[in-house]
Amino acid sequence: MNYAHPEALVETAWLAAHLGDQNLRILDGTFTLPGVSPTGPELYARQHIPGAIYFDIEEIKDAANPLPHMLPDAPTFARMMTALGVGSRHKIVVYDAFGLASAPRVWWTLRAFGHKDVAILNGGLPKWLAENLPVTAKVPKFPTATFDAKLDRGRVRNKAQMLANLQSRREQVIDARSAGRFAGTEPEPRAGLHGGHIPGSVSLPSTEFVDKATRTVLPADALAAKFRAAGVDPAKPAVSSCGSGVTACAIAFGMHLLGWPETAVYDGSWSEWGLPGDTPVETGAR
Repeated sequence: MNYAHPEALVETAWLAAHLGDQNLRILDGTFTLPGVSPTGPELYARQHIPGAIYFDIEEIKDAANPLPHMLPDAPTFARMMTALGVGSRHKIVVYDAFGLASAPRVWWTLRAFGHKDVAILNGGLPKWLAENLPVTAKVPKFPTATFDAKLDRGRVRNKAQMLANLQSRREQVIDARSAGRFAGTEPEPRAGLHGGHIPGSVSLPSTEFVDKATRTVLPADALAAKFRAAGVDPAKPAVSSCGSGVTACAIAFGMHLLGWPETAVYDGSWSEWGLPGDTPVETGAR
């Protein structure tokens, strides 16, 4: 594949051969939008990879923030990982039920809190099932583990920083939502939000990153071509956005695979920017 960071992807054959390794933790990060059924927890309860722990994006968050699933502080995140039995010494493999939808959010969250030995399962659960690999409904229980968390604030952007970037244009802004939501021609899944996008941002739907038949990540040259076609400059710093900071992480993951500058994520994303208030909005394709 010629990725700059091939270690960020794990193949199904490797994971199947290492199920049960004591130093391995598997996280199911399946997440669905509001109103979508079955939900992520329901999908996990039906079937998951043996030994997989459910990483609930809706629960592992800053509970005091009204915006959806914003990052918690480092002590809170450390306590949550400790309770799940996930420690700093573990190699972590993340997947979701759709291929490459919400797994990047879990990958990015762990890296934001300082855990580097984390990879995404290439093709996710769809490829695992297509190869008739084992699944279970049994929920594993692991002993508590020590997780040392320190938030790297350079990986996160807030609204004030995004507003300042409108003037400086220091960072290119890449929007991972669908082209229709970017243009403002499709409704937002969350009520009360404007349609459109952050002025000056470019559209690159995260669904473009995978082979539609296998759900595996595109080869490096094809992946790079998607970024360039969207107008992304590999030499310029970037920040990604989406609906609520989930699929934006696929942008960060793709750029990491390619070895391009590490991409920050606007955690509030459109759930914050799209609210009525002081944030300017553009509509139409770009």
